[in-house]
Amino acid sequence: MTAGELLDEGAARIAASEAIDLWRPYMARLEAQELLAAALGTGEAPDEGAPVAAPARRRYQGFLDRRVGGEPAALIVGHVNFRGLQLRTRPGVFIPRTSSESLAGGAIRRLRGRRQPVAVDVATGSGPVALAMAAEVPKAQVYGVDISGPALALARFNAKRLGLPNVTFLRSDVLAALPRSLAGAVDVVTAHPPYVARSQVDELPAEIRQFEPLASLTDASEDGLGLVRELVAEAPGWLRRGGWMLIEVSPDLSRKVGGLLRRNGYREVKSHKDVLGATRVVGGRR
Repeated sequence: MTAGELLDEGAARIAASEAIDLWRPYMARLEAQELLAAALGTGEAPDEGAPVAAPARRRYQGFLDRRVGGEPAALIVGHVNFRGLQLRTRPGVFIPRTSSESLAGGAIRRLRGRRQPVAVDVATGSGPVALAMAAEVPKAQVYGVDISGPALALARFNAKRLGLPNVTFLRSDVLAALPRSLAGAVDVVTAHPPYVARSQVDELPAEIRQFEPLASLTDASEDGLGLVRELVAEAPGWLRRGGWMLIEVSPDLSRKVGGLLRRNGYREVKSHKDVLGATRVVGGRR
C-alpha cells in the first residue's frame, strides 16, 4: 500500500471515531500523517505515492487502533509541538493544546521591551506556556506553578532538554509557594486553569475524560470557576502596577471571567480570539 492509501484509511477511521473530538475535519488527516511519520520513524510522512513496508504498516495500524479508541495522538507519539518547541508528553499529565499558543503569545508580547520581566504561569502542567515565555523572552524570569508532582517533573524535564535555565517550576496551590520577593514585581500572570463544571465532566469526549487527569479538567466547583476566582483575587498582591492577568477558558465562560476581572478592580479588560476564531483568552490589567 502507498502512504496516500494508508493516510486515506487512517483519516477516515479517525473522523468516524465517537471517542474523538476534532476541532476541524481536516485535523483527521493531519493526525494520520503524524501517526504514519511516527510508525516510519522519520519525523514526517513520506510522499503519498511512496510504498510503505509491512513492518511500518503494522506499527501504523497499531497506532490507529489506539487513536480510534480515544488515546490522544500526542501520547501515542510521545511529544507535541508548541510554538516551535518539541515537548515530551506522558500519561497522567495534561497534554498541551495549540489553543494555548494564543495565551503564550499574549504574555510574550507584554513581556518584551521590559528591562527585567517576571512572569508566572499558574496550572502550568508540563510547562508549555512557561517554557514558551522563557524561550522567546530569554531575559525574563519565569515561574511555573502547579499542584501536580508528575506534571512538574515533566515540566522540569522539558526545560532541561530545551536548555532553558530562566524558568523555575514550583509545587504550589495557586500562588502560595512563590518567593515573597516577587510580591508587587510580576509583569504577567498566565493561567489555563481547570474550568469544567463538576456536573459536566461526564459529558466530555472519551479522549479527554479517559486520558487527562481529572484535576486538570475541573476544580469540582459548580461553574468551573472556583480556581479562577481565587487566582483573580490573589494576583493583585503579586502583580506590579500595570501588570497583566491573562486567563484561558472555554469561549462560553469568557464573559463571566471578564466580569470577575472587572469586579476585582482590573482595568482594560479584553477578550482575545485564537487562530480558530474562538474567544479563549481574557485579560485585565492591575
